[in-house]
Amino acid sequence: MKAFAIAGTDLRRLFRFRLNVFFLFVLPMLIILLLGSAFGGADRARIGVVGGTGGPLARSLSGALAAQQSVRIQRYAGEGSLRNAVARGTVEAGLVIPAGYEAAARSGRPVRLRYFARPDSIAQQLRATIESAVAGQSGLLGAARLVHRERGTTLAAGLTRATAAAATVPAVAVRLTAPDGTAYPTSLGRYSSGASTQLLLFIFLTSLTGSARLIETRRLGVARRMLSTPTSVGTILAGQTLGRLAVALLQAVIIVAGSALFFGVRWGDPPATAAVVIAFCLVGAGAGMLIGSVFSNEEQAGPVGILLGLGLAALGGSMVPLEVFPPTVRSVAHFTPHAWGNDAFSTLLKHGGGLGSVLGDVGVLLAFAAVLIALGWWRLRRALIA
Repeated sequence: MKAFAIAGTDLRRLFRFRLNVFFLFVLPMLIILLLGSAFGGADRARIGVVGGTGGPLARSLSGALAAQQSVRIQRYAGEGSLRNAVARGTVEAGLVIPAGYEAAARSGRPVRLRYFARPDSIAQQLRATIESAVAGQSGLLGAARLVHRERGTTLAAGLTRATAAAATVPAVAVRLTAPDGTAYPTSLGRYSSGASTQLLLFIFLTSLTGSARLIETRRLGVARRMLSTPTSVGTILAGQTLGRLAVALLQAVIIVAGSALFFGVRWGDPPATAAVVIAFCLVGAGAGMLIGSVFSNEEQAGPVGILLGLGLAALGGSMVPLEVFPPTVRSVAHFTPHAWGNDAFSTLLKHGGGLGSVLGDVGVLLAFAAVLIALGWWRLRRALIA
């Protein structure tokens, strides 16, 4: 019970300073919001369209785009406003269907569609989607002209027959699967990736910066006064570890619950997510114990904690996805606990994995935690009985 009392005292000291409340509650939500707004992918990519209402063919083209499950169409009155929307990120791409599209397409003349987007991978994918819709309509027009030429009917009648015939042709079914053959889950939403990476970053960073309270306990002689009572060194060490773990778990609960409530983040299989979070919180608690036992004052521990917290998060994929790293850097990144945590969340959130699929990652995180906690206990025991 004494260990839990020590941990409770540590939590009360945490909430004594308002700045700590800001870092625990407000800052993580703000960063998740900013990352999702700036870099997150929406459930459906947005294509701004100018025109496409002047005739049946133009309406059919824009309708074919709107029928895509991964695309949402937004109408704009002019090309200038559409370009501004693309530049500001309101839509991912823009398409201008010229006013003469209907007449040119029916007469067989080439039509120039203007497409513009930011230079990223989403723009390339959306261009392929638009080209597919245009190619589909071009095929119908080609068949309609053939019927018009061979049967002597009007182009409109030929187009009607070609459209009816196309509806009876069996479509090719395409199913996207993960490398192991399982189906990918539904879209994560624009905030999910940022939420999981920031969860790891803030758990570790808060644990390291919170080591200042452990140093303060030693510097003010609180720990030695506890030793003068019927309290063993092991009880003090357990209480300090539980205090670090309680702070890490509190940070995790705030981010998980807050991101789910405010941003609709789906965290996947609950037992698996809980296992990853608890394992990483133990890693953070161990790192905080080690930092708090190595340094003799808060001024030394603060900058080192921030540097390690941000540096390991960056190397471990919490700032830039591990997928963009070269193979050698990815291998080096797995010397950090963050890389294993990010791998686990990638399995859970992107591939719909369960507890069994992340047991290896959880095992590595628990090994990190065991080493860090053991080193922290060893160093702190020496400092207390010296």
